[in-house]
Amino acid sequence: MSPANSDDASGAHDAGAARPLTRKEIREREKHLNDGPGPELQEGAGPAVPPQPSAPPATAGIPAVPDALPSIQDAHHDDAAHSDQYGQPDPAYADPADREPAYAVHHQQQADAHPDSTYDDGAHHGAGSQHSGDHHDAHHLADAQHADEHHELLPGSAAVQVVAKPSRKIRRRRRFLALLITLAVFVAAVAVGAQFLKPLLGSDQAADFPGPGSGEVQVTVDNGEGTRSVAADLESKRVVANADTFLQAFAASGGVLAPGDYTFKAEMKNTDAVDVLLGKSQAKVIYIALSAGLRVGESLQAIADGSGVTVQQLQAFNNAPAQFGLPATAKNLEGYLAPGEYRFPLGTPAKEILQKLVSTTVDELKSQGITDPAKQYEAVTVASIVQAEGGQAEYGDVAGAIYNRLKPNDQTGGFLQVDSAVTYGLGTKSFNFTDEERKDKSNLYNTYANPGLPPGPIGSPGKTAIDAAAKPKANDYLYWVTVNLDTKETKFSRTLAEHNVFVEQYNTWCMANAGRCT
Repeated sequence: MSPANSDDASGAHDAGAARPLTRKEIREREKHLNDGPGPELQEGAGPAVPPQPSAPPATAGIPAVPDALPSIQDAHHDDAAHSDQYGQPDPAYADPADREPAYAVHHQQQADAHPDSTYDDGAHHGAGSQHSGDHHDAHHLADAQHADEHHELLPGSAAVQVVAKPSRKIRRRRRFLALLITLAVFVAAVAVGAQFLKPLLGSDQAADFPGPGSGEVQVTVDNGEGTRSVAADLESKRVVANADTFLQAFAASGGVLAPGDYTFKAEMKNTDAVDVLLGKSQAKVIYIALSAGLRVGESLQAIADGSGVTVQQLQAFNNAPAQFGLPATAKNLEGYLAPGEYRFPLGTPAKEILQKLVSTTVDELKSQGITDPAKQYEAVTVASIVQAEGGQAEYGDVAGAIYNRLKPNDQTGGFLQVDSAVTYGLGTKSFNFTDEERKDKSNLYNTYANPGLPPGPIGSPGKTAIDAAAKPKANDYLYWVTVNLDTKETKFSRTLAEHNVFVEQYNTWCMANAGRCT
């Protein structure tokens, strides 16, 4: 026997009695450890329980038998708990190493950690001291408790309840669902709040009427009036529901607003009201469009085409201008049929249509401060020449030059000498006429042969020409000539020699644009 496996001091071991402890001995030993050493155990005294026989040396590869079972729980069971139904010991408890592999492994690790001892009872009972025995017993008790805890954590143990944590995918799905619910609640709150704020902000106004509307509503568009003003008027008269949305519809149409009287229905759709303003609903109303500079015969034909009234009926009214308030010097309605677009209800009488056109011109003259009918007739005559002779940008200068020619001067001798008046008297529109025609005094509109103004207007002047005739631009010009019929560029001069230079420019343009000056 190795000295490490002998205990000469104690002498309590029986060399031939190597055997495992019985259950009863183990219980007595554990009870002794739990209760602590009694007063009878003094230094050098023997243990209270019978001494254990010395275990034989451990065989290589076989671990020593432990002093205590791996679980302290076993100390509270009697022998019957470890026997089968016939009173025989349960084979599962015959050998702790066979019953608890984890316990054997644990002790094997302990043995590896203590290479100087065989880790048996004899090795831990050397010197016979109380401290050595107590330490040995406590060490084995701790090992047993550790093995019990190890048993508690083995798979399949009922003592441990493991709650599975939700997977990452499920957690993401829950967070996404929570976000959707929060967003839905927010949107609903905004929608509900908007319904309460609409009356306060005025946003509850309808954008459009369903149409088609009913009744008749008369709306007048004045010269120079803007679309926003017209839209506000239509809304105030409940022709359209909303001026802003009507303006959007009008802008989308690409149309141009024209002055005149229009007949609408109450509560129309925006697009239908736009069609009325643009003349697209001509089947529902009388639509008439007159261009500036038309002669009276051309104007009467356009009125007949738009109204369905015959030209003969219109001509009868044209030959009796006094019934429309014109002075006795007026032979017809020439110059008074104001250009523009007009809409009248179906069935409107011919005289009412003509009266509207004449009144438009008279009202413009009055707005310029000309109230006397005789003065009005003279202004319309000058305005008709201005309309025919110059470009719109030069209307004021042309009007000033006309009045300068009517005054005594050493250049023109009181003759206007305008080609547009001569051609009107000839019943043509060509500025080319013969020298004989130029000298013909029988043509009362021949301003080369007859001094002063012609006997009446030579066409229908527009608003700008009327305003220029009513308030001409002050200048000292006596001559003018339009050198470009496309752009209406007009050149002015004070002497005949200077004027003839500009006439040559006109002739050059006519040669470059064949057929335009005939």
